Amino acid sequence: MDYEAGEILGFDKPYGWTSFDVVGKVRWALCRHLGVKKLKVGHAGTLDPLATGVMVVCTGRATKRIDELQAHRKEYVATLRLGATTPSFDLEHPIDATYPTEHITRQLVEEVLPRFVGQIEQVPPAFSACKVDGKRAYKLARQGKDVELKAKTLIIDEIELLEGPTPLPDADGLSMTLRVVCSKGTYIRALARDLGMALESGAHLTALRRTQVGDIRVEQCLDVEQWCQDLLRA
Repeated sequence: MDYEAGEILGFDKPYGWTSFDVVGKVRWALCRHLGVKKLKVGHAGTLDPLATGVMVVCTGRATKRIDELQAHRKEYVATLRLGATTPSFDLEHPIDATYPTEHITRQLVEEVLPRFVGQIEQVPPAFSACKVDGKRAYKLARQGKDVELKAKTLIIDEIELLEGPTPLPDADGLSMTLRVVCSKGTYIRALARDLGMALESGAHLTALRRTQVGDIRVEQCLDVEQWCQDLLRA
């Protein structure tokens, strides 16, 4: 492979890593391997630290294709807890409110899901990388400041109920797992929030895995640590 001329690589981002962690690790390994001090490396689509799955990483002149690659359709498998919310709509923050779930059935979920298919308006989470007056929203939110973000237009092509809703074995509430195919800019955390409200309850993400970006499936992706070790041994 010619990493300086430009390559497009698919990695399976580990849980707890930021997108910049992946890019930094790949850049470090490539610079060591090539014996250079600098190399352009970037990613085509951020994944939250608590999410795993497909991260497209571009090297060298292939970084010019990042905007094109970011526009590709994405597929996620998301697990939601119904009956409780958190400020970040995922497990980054503790539960701040609980809601009834006795009325939620599989039939009700399947009646509600079609409302979110097609072109929709979605308000991004306050704990996100969106900018407010030039500052990242999550930085303002972590300072305790009120963050108001405008709704964005996006497209959800498919939502499929894979499992649930089923009672949680060790907590109040229900769990369900969805497959979502969507456009660039979709926040699955915000979708969880909106689904909870549509079900007249609350919800947040407990797991998120990006399973596909464009034609790159997670089964084809590289393990970051193993790839770096193999590269440095080459």
